[in-house]
Amino acid sequence: MKKSSYLINLGAGATKLAFLLLLSFSCGSKTQQEDPPETPAVQFAKGADVGWLTQMEAAGKKFYNSSGTEQDCIQILKNTGMNSIRLRVWVDPAGGWNNTADVVAKAIRAKNLGMRIMIDFHYSDSWADPGQQTKPASWAAQDFTALQTSVYNHTFNVLTALKAGGVTPEWVQVGNETNDGMLWPTGKASLNMANFSALVKQGYNAVKAVDSSIKVIIHLSNGFDNSLYRWIFDGLKNNGVSWDIIGMSLYPEPGDWQIRNEQCLVNMNDMVARYNKPVMIVEVGMSWDQASACQSFISDLITKVKSVAGNKGLGVFYWEPQSYGNWQGYTKGAFDNSGKPTIALNAFN
Repeated sequence: MKKSSYLINLGAGATKLAFLLLLSFSCGSKTQQEDPPETPAVQFAKGADVGWLTQMEAAGKKFYNSSGTEQDCIQILKNTGMNSIRLRVWVDPAGGWNNTADVVAKAIRAKNLGMRIMIDFHYSDSWADPGQQTKPASWAAQDFTALQTSVYNHTFNVLTALKAGGVTPEWVQVGNETNDGMLWPTGKASLNMANFSALVKQGYNAVKAVDSSIKVIIHLSNGFDNSLYRWIFDGLKNNGVSWDIIGMSLYPEPGDWQIRNEQCLVNMNDMVARYNKPVMIVEVGMSWDQASACQSFISDLITKVKSVAGNKGLGVFYWEPQSYGNWQGYTKGAFDNSGKPTIALNAFN
């Protein structure tokens, strides 16, 4: 029997009641079937590590926009299209550069210019990278239990100082380019993956204790090396480590960036499929006098990161683009010798 015929047979009063009930049911069903509002897409991170900035300024270095007008370096980077700043932290560095106070000062500057913040813990008094993961001098004699406590406390205290200054980082790296672990020899992954994992857990727990919304990054170099990434992240996973994002470095030569980008894309997609975690390129660089090749490299890399399966490619950061004039012997910046950005940074527009 059709709905209209059924209503007619009920009589006037019953018909009105039945019609109201059917209308109510119909409206309720429509409400239940409506799609929930979409979550706003996370903005792609385009950024720079500027850990040297305050030291360069103290040495008298000036920064100029492409028109030759002197400006704040972070403002220049923002005007090239960047929206994020990365800052490294050392425990007790000579000269004080990149210690807690220096990092807080730079982070406040960046935040006040509307930039998102990434903090990179090296867990050393100086550089930590694939060739060196030296314990801070004040931690060198500690046993494994004390070393874990030091990792937790250092991480917690730096982030608490940042928060007191009004800065809650969006991302935090627990370790820098930890291809073979950190805090050697105790946390050297090839010697003791369990120790490395336990140290990472302390860093992760400290970050989340300060603010559970901060995303924890575990960072390796050579983003094209899939076997390295599988070895480290399988080892961490098997030891119960949690992380939010896989971070990568990529420093190709002008003549091989195409193949390195292709290999990196394959690795990024494998990381997403294997661990169901997003990826981010947290360091790139190329010789400052190869600006055209560098622009092509970064433009292509940004496109590839954005193409990662499931929209899980989150961003690309240039490492120390503002370094110029052979600062500290580093030649892979993206400013020329007059202190102006090269065309390499056009890739971030």
